[in-house]
Amino acid sequence: MGLKTKDRRPSLLADGTVTELDVVGPIEIRFKNRFSTTNALVLPGNEEVLLGAIPMEEMDVLIHPNKEQLIVNPEHPNKPQMVLK
Repeated sequence: MGLKTKDRRPSLLADGTVTELDVVGPIEIRFKNRFSTTNALVLPGNEEVLLGAIPMEEMDVLIHPNKEQLIVNPEHPNKPQMVLK
């Protein structure tokens, strides 16, 4: 993808091993009428991509449990709303 490596970080994998992973970015994540700019960890092999909580909060998206889908927050369909408490 041609992303610039910014750092390397120790990361705990699901199988319990700790490995150093490249941190790349910035990357822009887009979903429907939402976007977030963040960094990403480069996972080894063909691992499944994971979307973190911070970009999800910034884009104001939710996981619909019955459909097992990512959806725009129905309370704010036109623009994301940030929660600042």
